[in-house]
Amino acid sequence: MSATLNAGRTRAALRTSARVSGELLLVLVASAAVLWVLGRMWSVAWPLIVALLLTTLTWPPTRFLRRHGLPPAFAAALVTVLFLLVAAGTVALIAVPVASESGELADGVVEGVERLREWAAGPPLNIDDAQIAGAFDTATARIQDSAGAIATTAVTGVSTIFSGVVTAVLALFLMFFFLKDGPRFLPWLGRQLPGRLATDVPAVAERCWLTLGSFVRSQALVGLIDAVLIGLGLWILDVPLVLPLAVLTFVSAFVPIVGALFAGFVAVLIALVSNGLSDALIVLAIIVVVQQLEGNVLQPMIQSRGLGLHAAVVLLAVTLGGSLTGIVGSLLAVPVAALIAVVWNYLREQLSDPPLAPRADGPSA
Repeated sequence: MSATLNAGRTRAALRTSARVSGELLLVLVASAAVLWVLGRMWSVAWPLIVALLLTTLTWPPTRFLRRHGLPPAFAAALVTVLFLLVAAGTVALIAVPVASESGELADGVVEGVERLREWAAGPPLNIDDAQIAGAFDTATARIQDSAGAIATTAVTGVSTIFSGVVTAVLALFLMFFFLKDGPRFLPWLGRQLPGRLATDVPAVAERCWLTLGSFVRSQALVGLIDAVLIGLGLWILDVPLVLPLAVLTFVSAFVPIVGALFAGFVAVLIALVSNGLSDALIVLAIIVVVQQLEGNVLQPMIQSRGLGLHAAVVLLAVTLGGSLTGIVGSLLAVPVAALIAVVWNYLREQLSDPPLAPRADGPSA
C-alpha cells in the first residue's frame, strides 16, 4: 500500500519554495538594476576599471619606494612616469623596426600577392587572370555601392579611437591618485560606514584587491609564455622582426580573442611576405598550437591556481562574458568571477557556525 502525502508538510514545502523563489527574484531584480546603472555610467566605470587593473600592476614598485622613504606623491609620480616610458618604449620597439623595414615589407607584399595569383592560376583552382580581374571589379563595385556604410564605419572608428584615448588619459590620472592615496582608502571607507559594515566592507575590498593583483600577474605570465614560444618559433624559421612580434604577442595577451588574432595575423603576414607560403603556414600552425595550449591548458591552470577558481570555471566565465558583452566581457569575465567568489567565500565564513570545540573529558571507561 503506497504512502499518502501529508497535507501539512506539502503546504509547508510549497510556502518555503514560494518564499525562496521570491527572495531569488528580488536578488535578480536588484542585480539587473545594478547592471543597468553600471551600463549608464560606463563612460566613468570603464576608466575606473582600467585604472584599477593598472594600479595592481604598478603598486609593487610604488610600495617599494614608499617603504624606502619616498613621499607618497613623489613615489606615485615616479612610477607613473616610468610606466609611461615603458609603454612608449614598447610601442617604439614595435614601430621602429617595422618602419625601418617597411620598404622591404611592401615589396614582399606585392610579391606575396603575385605568388597567390600564380598559385590560384594553377591546379586545382585553375583561376585565370580574367576571373581574377572580374572578382576585383565586383569587389570594387560593392565597395563603391557601400561607400556610405564605409564612411559611417570610419567615423565610428575615429570616435572609438578618440574614446579610447580619453579612457587611457583618465585611467592614468586615476592610477596616479590610487597609487598616491590608495592605502588611506580602506580606513576612510571604514569610518564612513555604520556598524558591522565598517569591518566587513573593508575586509572584502582588501581581498578583492589581492585577487585583482593575482589576475594581472597571471595574465602577464601567460602573455610572457606566449611571447617566448611564438618568438622562438619565428626565430627558428628566420622570420624578420622577431623581437617586435614577440613584444606584440605579449601586449596583445591582455586583450582576449582579438589581441591573439591580431598578433597572429601580423606574424603570419610578415612570414608570408618575407619567407614564403610554406613558412607562413608553419608560423600559422605554431600560433594555433600555442593559442590552443594557452586557452585550454596554461591560462585555466595558472589563473585557477592564482585566483582560487577551478579551470572549468575560468573557461565557462570567459565563454559567458564573451557571449554577453563581447571583448570587454571576455576581458572582465575572469576577474569578475574571482571577485564574486571572494564575496561568496567571505559571506560563507561570516554565516557559518563556528566549529565545535572538542570535549575535554575522554571516553568513559
